[in-house]
Amino acid sequence: MNKAELSQALAEKLSASKKEAEDMINGFIEIVTSSLKKGEEVVLTGFGAFSAKMRAARVGVNPQNPSVKIQIPAVKVPKFKAGKALKDALK
Repeated sequence: MNKAELSQALAEKLSASKKEAEDMINGFIEIVTSSLKKGEEVVLTGFGAFSAKMRAARVGVNPQNPSVKIQIPAVKVPKFKAGKALKDALK
């Protein structure tokens, strides 16, 4: 399911217009993104938790020239941990 299909399904579920559903999805994405940038965690009980995790710097291999080592810098990456209710629903 992509973003357009999700907004259509949300609009049908909530008896709202597709534009309103799309605005809700965009608002959710913006709020989660800004919270993660601040280092906060977003927890939706039963669904899961979004957080930001630091991936340590490491030495990698240049795929175009495997004999050359390159330094990969530390980076902050998003992480999602599924909640119990979501895991149980998929069983």
